[in-house]
Amino acid sequence: MNCPDLPRYRPLLSDAQARLTHEVESLDERGRRATLSIPAERPLTVYVDKRELVTLMTLGGAPEALTLGYLRNQRLVRSIEEVVSVQVDWSVDAVAVVTRSGIQGIEERTAKKVVTTGCGQGSVFGGLMDEVDQITLPPDARLPQSVVYRIVETIRTQQSIYKQAGSVHGCALFSNTGELLYFVEDVGRHNAVDAIAGLMWLEGMTGADKVFYTTGRLTSEMVIKGAQMGIPFLLSRSGTTQMGHMVAEKVGMSLLARCSGRHFLLLSGQERLVFQPELLELPLPVRA
Repeated sequence: MNCPDLPRYRPLLSDAQARLTHEVESLDERGRRATLSIPAERPLTVYVDKRELVTLMTLGGAPEALTLGYLRNQRLVRSIEEVVSVQVDWSVDAVAVVTRSGIQGIEERTAKKVVTTGCGQGSVFGGLMDEVDQITLPPDARLPQSVVYRIVETIRTQQSIYKQAGSVHGCALFSNTGELLYFVEDVGRHNAVDAIAGLMWLEGMTGADKVFYTTGRLTSEMVIKGAQMGIPFLLSRSGTTQMGHMVAEKVGMSLLARCSGRHFLLLSGQERLVFQPELLELPLPVRA
């Protein structure tokens, strides 16, 4: 993992552990009995200064980072220095967040919700596009085609809950040279991206020289969150939506969809990708 870009304050965090899979009995089409691992799913109710805010359905792999990233990406907390502590207690399926001076106007800011297309019915408080016009991504950011292929191959070989139990989405943060920094899985991709946002916040990482990868589609919610994190490149093995594409073009983000093997579709930010056509003549890595 890279060293943090900037030294940062860290709030007091719990280290809540939860089982990520659950075993159930199954019968196949021939009536044969087997034990099957399925992803865990549990509610996590977020309390901010003793006020109930939201209940997130989550795998529970990184609940403290998920909570921080949720508050960040919902634009409810502007800096990590405003957060005193994040304490998760799985015995009551809750997390208590204490801030220094409260969230000003929290009732008004959380009154309006937009239910998004994210798995698990993600929601974004306030106007979905309110701050998009204020986001500026680094104009000189470039990504070689070889790094795209390195990222795709890293994800393909990554050990994951998905390979063990299925039914989850994964998100990953890479450096612009293709080094894997974080990999998070959850029952919804919006939770996974929030958890990575929280981890970046904790480590003081900026997004200008980073690449974000998701197994899910690039919806407007995913693009907006990536832009808020300052990341100029979003990759997916799936596709995008019309609004996701519109937001990406608006902020100058590069969207690469249908990333598999040597194939990808560059849908926006074409000037950022450094094409290397000679790579297409090389043999593909041997699949395990």
